[in-house]
Amino acid sequence: MVGGICFRNFSAPRLCGAMIVLSLGPTIPGALIVGQPLMFVLFLQIPIYLAAMTMACFKLNRMLIATMQAERDNDYRARHDPLTGLANRAGLVGALERRLAAPCGRDDISALLYLDLDDFKAINDTHGHDAGDRLLKAVAERMRGVLRDGDLPARLGGDEFVVVTAGCTPEEAMAFGARLVEVIGLPYDLGSGTSARIGVSVGIAMAPDHGRNAITLLRAANTALYEAKFAGGPRCRAASGDDLARLRRLLAQSAAEHTQATAAA
Repeated sequence: MVGGICFRNFSAPRLCGAMIVLSLGPTIPGALIVGQPLMFVLFLQIPIYLAAMTMACFKLNRMLIATMQAERDNDYRARHDPLTGLANRAGLVGALERRLAAPCGRDDISALLYLDLDDFKAINDTHGHDAGDRLLKAVAERMRGVLRDGDLPARLGGDEFVVVTAGCTPEEAMAFGARLVEVIGLPYDLGSGTSARIGVSVGIAMAPDHGRNAITLLRAANTALYEAKFAGGPRCRAASGDDLARLRRLLAQSAAEHTQATAAA
């Protein structure tokens, strides 16, 4: 009986301990009242048994808590970037799909901003990867500083970031993108008295105009980002038209320019 109490109620160890004591506790004075020598053995055994089962209940509870915490930690690591603490690609896509599947409303997803840092490779090459990691964390903090309630920031990897906004017009999305360009473009302290500046290019896709799922929206915003990159300098560019055809054209143009540069060298 006590074993059943312990294993069914160890999630509430104090209650479990009280139930065990109330179940077998009365047998302790009963063993004395009966007065039989054999019962004195129970008088000695039962308190030890009660203590052991109560301790087992608390231990099982600690194991349960540790298992639940490990599951939460694993789920967090699976959905978040370990360097910046922002959502990673899996976390972003999952959250984006849930928002897109929700009933339409002012607070639903309306814009996806795809960011790529300009000249970040030069920071790594010149100052080392530790300085690059420090800069990426600083970029994430600056992004958090300008987000509104309901906005979702993410790091897809390397120097690519995404912000999913809640309830804004195309004009507001462009203004927000310009704000990100301004904030991220401020100087960074890389440590040891060293500072550096980087730019950022931003591609913007609107839902549902440029896609009704996460992959389509990311592709449209990435195409707009390529256009912003090709235009030169930190800037925002909104998606429009046939994104896949435009992306293929831009990639072909980039490949041609690379071939010409290689031939010239």
